[in-house]
Amino acid sequence: MESARIAAAVSARRPLAEGFFDTLRAKTFDGVGITRASYGPGEQFAHDLLRGRAAELGLETATDAAGNSYMTLPGRDRSGNRTVIGSHLDSVAQGGNFDGAAGVIAGVTAIVALADAGWRPEADVSVMGIRAEESAWFGVSYIGSRSALGTLPDGALDDARRADTGRTLADHMAELGCDPETVRRGPPHLEAASLAAYLELHIEQGPVLEDQEIPVGIVTGIRGNLRVPAARCVGEYSHCGGVPRSHRRDAAIAVSELVMGLDRIWDACEARGQDFAFTVGKMATDAQRHAMTIIAGQVDFSVDMRSLDIAFLDEMEARIQEMALEIAEKRRVRFDLGRFTRAAPGILDEGIKARLREGVAALDIPAMDIPSGASHDAAAFAAAGVPTAMIFVRNANGSHNPDEAMEIDDFMKGVELLAWYLANPV
Repeated sequence: MESARIAAAVSARRPLAEGFFDTLRAKTFDGVGITRASYGPGEQFAHDLLRGRAAELGLETATDAAGNSYMTLPGRDRSGNRTVIGSHLDSVAQGGNFDGAAGVIAGVTAIVALADAGWRPEADVSVMGIRAEESAWFGVSYIGSRSALGTLPDGALDDARRADTGRTLADHMAELGCDPETVRRGPPHLEAASLAAYLELHIEQGPVLEDQEIPVGIVTGIRGNLRVPAARCVGEYSHCGGVPRSHRRDAAIAVSELVMGLDRIWDACEARGQDFAFTVGKMATDAQRHAMTIIAGQVDFSVDMRSLDIAFLDEMEARIQEMALEIAEKRRVRFDLGRFTRAAPGILDEGIKARLREGVAALDIPAMDIPSGASHDAAAFAAAGVPTAMIFVRNANGSHNPDEAMEIDDFMKGVELLAWYLANPV
């Protein structure tokens, strides 16, 4: 199908996309931002809305044991390997309306527009509304996608508890009519070998496209992460004015020295073109004991390190422990870094990326290559061996906050590219 016809068909379905976004905002606004808790009422509303409207539009609809939603345009060969377009429908607490939902709305808009134009795929194309991507709720990443793929970590159903209720993942699934026992036993709803591709459109969660004034990005890869979620440095509480430097066991300075050591590593990585980023998202002294004139005897902190290079993340696990030991000896403190957690980088398919680059040229859409620093369900599909790619859409003000500012014009360009790929796959 020629590019102009695809663009016209997508443009005609703009009101469909706008209606989805407007309804989601109206029904899941909590007074400050958008809250669609994983396996909560806001997320459930989003699934019911998308699946119900898709059925009205003539798509086949279904759910799996984990509650993921599927909206399918049948292909000529129903036994062929299907393409899945997906993203999540949950949000963080008091987040924005576009994070996750944009990808599901883009998928439905794209396949309905193509069907309007008389296109029928060779094999099925399914839009997947994915559950529980946001790890803020259960502390486990990619719950919906990994449940569907049969790769959910052992114990997650019973050990993971939602942050606001304290109840288990299995309990929340069952409450909404899902079937956690089938998730536990298998077989997986999605066999990776039966999927031709997985594509995910998502808002960019950083400022790069906005700064470059470019509406669309073709994602080169998804950074893996190495995390120290609950680290502690223990020193000694003592008086600021009375204890000389040589006798101090200052936990605050020790943790600061560790952070600055990581920052120097980041400087070196940038100088040699090595992909790396880190964040100390939590750093706190004990509110029951700290005071302006007391040397800190304890600091609790976290570290999140990210890279496209899994070998470098492995190296950083050893390096941060070595740094902590050196600083502990120098500062006369003790570090307890606790348990490390990790997620492998998402390696995206070179063939699909090349085709998407052809698509932006054919559609005359300004675009650039860009890595994803944030995690996405696409990483779970890539890890399962499914050919995977992502499209970013420009979004001002970051994400995970009420001020997400994706423009609908930019979104529709992303939908055009997605539709173009479906009509011109690898």
